[in-house]
Amino acid sequence: MATAAPAIERRNRRVATIFGGIALAMLGLGYASVPLYRMFCQATGFNGTTQRATVAQAATVKAIAQPIRIRFDANTAPGLPWTFRPEAVTQDGHLGERKMAFFIARNNSTRPITGRAVFNVTPEQTGAYFHKIQCFCFNYQKLEPGREVRMPVIYYVDPALARDPNARDTEEITLSYTFMEAAGSKDGGSPSGTAN
Repeated sequence: MATAAPAIERRNRRVATIFGGIALAMLGLGYASVPLYRMFCQATGFNGTTQRATVAQAATVKAIAQPIRIRFDANTAPGLPWTFRPEAVTQDGHLGERKMAFFIARNNSTRPITGRAVFNVTPEQTGAYFHKIQCFCFNYQKLEPGREVRMPVIYYVDPALARDPNARDTEEITLSYTFMEAAGSKDGGSPSGTAN
């Protein structure tokens, strides 16, 4: 009986070590889940996440005859005293054609506010094909009291959409933005760097 006690102790330590390792791995995954999910969405277009393209990448894309209409939607988070709207609600073009659209934002408050725009497209399956070359949503936007700005987005819809059985019948894509106040903006701070 006395010899069984050390064996049981070793087994208990091994089980405790295994479960301790599992707990640490779960904690690590918890911290990594947001950036991993963001990377997954950006790579696949999941959940309407659009893609980024460089000017050089866009230059290799050839437009095709298939028409596409882009509808623009602009929103502000509750409590953000901005007016935000697309300059034009829709824009017609063709798959692969590079287009530019403008959005207007105005700070209606008496204090400077830094905002960031979050975005998606619908139908969700078109996110993998919607490429932005330049967008106001890539950076934080600081607006002084009463200031109004005209902000561009340059984009194209990849012609590969025409070969996707889940997306090829799409005639209209909605690009939706929601501006929210950036963390630190209320206390006079201004976040630096890029958004999203």
